[in-house]
Amino acid sequence: MPGSKSITNRALALAALSDGSLTLTGALFADDTQRMQDCLKALGFTIDADPLTATITVQGEGGTIPTSQAELFVGNSGTTARFISPIAALGQGTFHLDGVARMRERPIGDLVQSLEGLGVAVDCPTGCPPLTIHAKGLHGGSTTIRADASSQFLSGLLLAAPFADAEETIIQVEGPVLSAPYVRMTQAMLTQFGLSVQNRGQDYRVPGRQQVRRRELGLPQIESYAIEPDASAASYFFAAAALTGGWVRIYGLGPGSLQGDTQFVRVLEAMGCEVVLANGAIDVHGPEQLTGITLDMNAISDTVMTLAAIAPFASTPTVIENVGHIRHKETDRLAAVVAELTRLGVDVEERPDGLTIYPAKSLRPATIQTYDDHRMAMAFAITGLRSPGIVIDNPACVAKTFPDFFECLEELCGAG
Repeated sequence: MPGSKSITNRALALAALSDGSLTLTGALFADDTQRMQDCLKALGFTIDADPLTATITVQGEGGTIPTSQAELFVGNSGTTARFISPIAALGQGTFHLDGVARMRERPIGDLVQSLEGLGVAVDCPTGCPPLTIHAKGLHGGSTTIRADASSQFLSGLLLAAPFADAEETIIQVEGPVLSAPYVRMTQAMLTQFGLSVQNRGQDYRVPGRQQVRRRELGLPQIESYAIEPDASAASYFFAAAALTGGWVRIYGLGPGSLQGDTQFVRVLEAMGCEVVLANGAIDVHGPEQLTGITLDMNAISDTVMTLAAIAPFASTPTVIENVGHIRHKETDRLAAVVAELTRLGVDVEERPDGLTIYPAKSLRPATIQTYDDHRMAMAFAITGLRSPGIVIDNPACVAKTFPDFFECLEELCGAG
């Protein structure tokens, strides 16, 4: 499996803010992680990437930003936009951030307000990119953040705050935290890099002027950091086993994983699959017949499309709840799923925050519109394993996180 996008982009940020050279192994090479690399390079960091060995070497600058002016193009990478903004605020100068047309529709106002609460001057007229950061260093203090639209806002602040020029940065979260496992991932990685974050309930206290203590990464002289396989990407192959009554084993994932999306296998288990976690791998064995479930998927919302793509083959309805926020992803994912399932002849009920998907005796052949959303393409490709005549429009959109997805899927299906 390719490396985790979420871990790769966090590790790139932490490596750049560390002191000295650090090589990421097993890194993801895809559009989202390329955007993060490009933005770090624009900020003056030296990065040497080798796709053949899946390694990226970053020359860290000890919490400083080398350049005083940069154009930061994030494409449609939400993690890049939300991580690079607080990082740029650590610098001294003017940094302009922009992206593709869809990125200009994705809200970032909550993060802007939080940065302004820490004394950072930001021009963001629409509450979405483009935005301009007039940086004079991140001086800490106290701010609030809403994380009910994206947990990445909070994660971005947590990545930058240890390097603020202040005794302490206090971040108070207002309201619920969306996709909380991703915030726990950020905290865990900060700890792996030897950085201190104190969390009590909705309150985060981050001491400033910290230095990455490399020895705490587990080696006397740290030279590398290993990236886990991508659990969100793994969900499609686990779903393939579930849908076909087959068997898939993926190495490098297990109970100790940093990624919350490993819990998708428990969703499949509830639908009738056999799941085995052992020896640094996860096995999923598909049943003769899937059973529908009712599930709050807020914590693992990147796998909503994966579940929706196999739900029509279950014997009972599948109800997905508490995922209204995915309307603000690469596309309105709830509306997109409803449109494409309906195109296949599946009965679906759409709600503001979820879906009910009913069993279908058979699906109509159709060309699936992907809305330039990588997860729509990958999820409905799995549907095609059981229903002939499904064509994926614009399959190249998988380059965002998994450029060789279709090659891997073909290899997997040919293995039997």
